[in-house]
Amino acid sequence: MAPAEDWVNRWAGEVWTESQRRQSGSTPTVASGISPSGPVHLGNLRELMTPHLVGDEVRRQGRPCRHILSWDDYDRFRRVPGGFPPEFAEYIGRPLTAVPDPCGEHASWAEHFKEPLRDSLNLLGVRVVEISQTQMYTSGAYTQQIITAMRRRADIAAVLAKYRTKRGAEADDEDVVDRHAAYYPFKPYCAVDGRDTTAVTAFNDETTEISYTCDCGARIGPVPISEVAGKLVWKVDWPMRWAYEHVTLEPAGVDHSSPGSSYTVGGELVTEIFGGEMPLHFGYAFVGTSGGSSKMSSSAGGAKTPSDALEIFEAPLLRWLYARRRPEQSITLAFDQEVGRVYDEWDALTRKVLDGKADPGAATIYARAAGTADGLLPVTPRPLPFRTLASVVDITAGDESQILRIVKDITAEDTIATLDEIRPRLDCAEAWVAEYLPEEDRTQVRREPDSARLATLSEAEHHALKLLVENMASNWTLDSLTTLLYGIPKLQRGLPVSAPPTDELKVAQRTWFILLYQLLIGKDTGPRLPTLLLAVGQDRIRSLLGAVSSAV
Repeated sequence: MAPAEDWVNRWAGEVWTESQRRQSGSTPTVASGISPSGPVHLGNLRELMTPHLVGDEVRRQGRPCRHILSWDDYDRFRRVPGGFPPEFAEYIGRPLTAVPDPCGEHASWAEHFKEPLRDSLNLLGVRVVEISQTQMYTSGAYTQQIITAMRRRADIAAVLAKYRTKRGAEADDEDVVDRHAAYYPFKPYCAVDGRDTTAVTAFNDETTEISYTCDCGARIGPVPISEVAGKLVWKVDWPMRWAYEHVTLEPAGVDHSSPGSSYTVGGELVTEIFGGEMPLHFGYAFVGTSGGSSKMSSSAGGAKTPSDALEIFEAPLLRWLYARRRPEQSITLAFDQEVGRVYDEWDALTRKVLDGKADPGAATIYARAAGTADGLLPVTPRPLPFRTLASVVDITAGDESQILRIVKDITAEDTIATLDEIRPRLDCAEAWVAEYLPEEDRTQVRREPDSARLATLSEAEHHALKLLVENMASNWTLDSLTTLLYGIPKLQRGLPVSAPPTDELKVAQRTWFILLYQLLIGKDTGPRLPTLLLAVGQDRIRSLLGAVSSAV
């Protein structure tokens, strides 16, 4: 049974209760909205994961639930995102589906950014019903709602003005109500140049004919509004869709929950204008990446996407990074050295769950990360520690024959026969090393012994290396090498390898490790030494410690 403080379980219960209050036997709808104006980033993924977790919990309880993804692909192209050709500025003001694909492979700019997200959602097990706002508006699905909004424009203007006064500033430019001019909640796309640099000049409530002008010089109308391309302004469009789709729950970023925000205004308009009901709602905090901004933006360019994250995180782990945080808690996703720690936490939790030792709350969150109501997500059959795999990939420069040799040594007691047994985690480690491991942290094993350093070895250093060379063959596993390496300073002091560490021993161990790093890779630090030794191999270790080998 889920714990009482489980927010997902609580909201799943509220969603079901609310849907049945509205209409007994109905299927509740949870909603997400994404604008494919640029790369769909990891902040946008929270827009999808939050209702997904709630809706999936409803389904886990044996009840139906629909999760809709409304693509805001009929929005205007506002600006060219960073990293894209500035020539695309000529399309500013046109619908996203009327802007060409920057790579020439998709039907439009919007489709270019939809496809990677679809692929990511499939990997994450997030099942949605996609709704294209271009298709809805151009098919005439919303015609009656548009007419209603235009006829009730004075009432809408009064609500917008009221909240703009309370908010004090910063109403979206498309929602600004000029008290000295007529207000119209519909923005046409010009029939001549396709842009929304238009102004409605008249609307006949009886005939539903509209007239408008455009900055290009065009004067259109009067023509039936049903024949005019365009859309409702955002603060009217959102509540219209709540009513049209019978949305039960739609969480949104905290910026949409402030006084005078789209959600507050929509709460009045959905009932007063469109005869629907305000959906359940809560705000969620922002998502950032380690070393980056606390809030992501598609238009700014450079923000990490779900595809980027899934290159280095296994899908259940990425789900867990979202599921473990309450909505009001911000999320920071690591792409730096912290990735190894995140994998360690996930592996530790996995072991606790499998051993039945995880606390109920953690086990519940783990179950939501590991799978959905449709079943478990694929996992790595033999998940070796991520840090180990990253070190092996780094040391071998991605040579798969060498990777397999080392992995076999690491798993000598239960040998891994093929690299497929450690995929997709190995693929994630390879991607991380290639894309995110800093150049200064990459490992280059010496080609020749450091004769100068070997010539200046102290008696104690010489003895420590002698112990390693003599004993490594009989301890050639990850765990045994770890014990040997930490134990050599103990043996030099006449202590058993099982002796507890002291401050003096820790200093001696650190000094010993630096010596090995210097002789093997020419640096004071590097990958974990047991992994490094397995990667280098016994013959090459003896070669690089040649002076010692010849002396023993």
